[in-house]
Formats: sequence, C-alpha cells, structure tokens
Amino acid sequence: MTSESTDSTPSPSPRPVVLVPGYWLGGWAWEEVVQHLHDANVSATAVTLPGMDPGDPERASRGLEEQADHLERLVTELVAESGPVVLVAHSGGNLPVMRLLGRSPELVAHVVWVDSGPQLDGTIGAPDLPSDISEVALPPYEELAETASLEGLTARQLDCFRERAVPQPAAAMREPLHLETEGWRDLPATMVCCSLTSQDVQGMAGQGHPMMAPVTAVRDLELVDLPTGHWPQWSRPDDLATLLAERARRVAPAALTDPRSA
Repeated sequence: MTSESTDSTPSPSPRPVVLVPGYWLGGWAWEEVVQHLHDANVSATAVTLPGMDPGDPERASRGLEEQADHLERLVTELVAESGPVVLVAHSGGNLPVMRLLGRSPELVAHVVWVDSGPQLDGTIGAPDLPSDISEVALPPYEELAETASLEGLTARQLDCFRERAVPQPAAAMREPLHLETEGWRDLPATMVCCSLTSQDVQGMAGQGHPMMAPVTAVRDLELVDLPTGHWPQWSRPDDLATLLAERARRVAPAALTDPRSA
C-alpha cells in the first residue's frame, strides 16, 4: 500500500527537448511533436541541420562536422539557460548527435534514439556512396520501403514528405564519425523501437550484428516499443511526445545545473 506524499517541494522543471530529424528532413518534420510537447509544458526545439535548408546556396557541401558544430552551439545556448537537455535523434540525424555526444556529453541529460541507436567511432552513413555524387534525393517510395518502413503514414503525409524533402548532402553521409570521449556511454538513454521491436534489437545486439552491436556499449539504456513505421513523428506524434515529455521530467535533479559553470 502506498500513501500520498504531502511534500510541497515543487518538482523541477522539465528539461528542454532538442529534436534532430533524419535524412531529407528539416525541423519542420517535428511540428506535431513540438506542439504536443508545448501543450505538456515542455520546451522543445526542432533543429534544421546545415545542408537541410533549401535556401542555402552551399547546402550540398555541408558535412557531418559542420552539422555537429551547429548542433553543439544550439545546445550550449539552451544549457546556459536551463541546464542539460534531452537530445532526440531520429534515423540519420543520429550521426551529428553522436558526434556531439562524443565530445560534449555533459551537455546532455538524456539521449533518445528514435528508430536509431548508438554508433561507434568510425561509422560512416553511406560508405558505398559513389564519389561523383554530391547529394542524395529522396528515392521513390517503392525503393525507400525496401529499407525503411512506411507503416502508418497517410497519403497526405507522404505527399508532404515528397514536397518538402531536401536532398541529403553526400559530404555528411561520407564523413566518418569521430568520438573523442566515451562519456556518452554513461548517459541515461532510451531507444524507441518502431520498425524493429525491442526483442529484435536485443537479439541482434546479442548476436553481434554490426547495426546493433553498439547497443551493448550503453550502460544505462531502456528499450521502449512504439510499433509503427520509421517516421513515428508523423504516424504516432502524440505517443512519441508523451514518451519524450516523460523523459524530460524524469531527469535526476543533479543534472539540472549547467555543467560548464562548475
């Protein structure tokens, strides 16, 4: 039996949430999730990485390091105001997130991988990409569906995806990931399993599958099933936002101070 607490100490404010989209997407891809988070009184910032702004004349030359630098500047500003953030990585947006985690893990209170996961030093997004390609456009959906589940997406959402997608800079897909520290291994983390189940992930990690083997490197990792396709920010935005809001509220009070002021 439990009793109701009479402690009047106010709970700490939720951590700011920073949302990093995957290939072909800008911050616009998180609009519904951001709205749900704001409705739940959770601050949320959706990132458009360098190379993903269609108005940038040098867009196609932007690399992974430049994307990570941009992300770190944004996160550092938020940390100065509110303390370490909940950093959310979807799909290919995970590489600049990992680059940040590998050099400044103190900026992050909790990392959430959405249908993505941890990567090790030296990982390349598209190692077989021909050298004469400068950017990669969103492929036809029949082709895309061979590698990424479109489950749960409406015809309208697919039309919007096609209309707003920006070709992915090949430079960012070729540049190897460099992790300067191993502090990211100790961060509290969540993997949101959408197109693969948590059981699938655990089985593949245990068998040493190259895509999932890095999962075993994370010391404080929770796997959560959110059954849908590869883009849950569109197919299940309310459920994903609820999960993120919970992580934003669960961060230990010790993580609520700016680590750079210590």
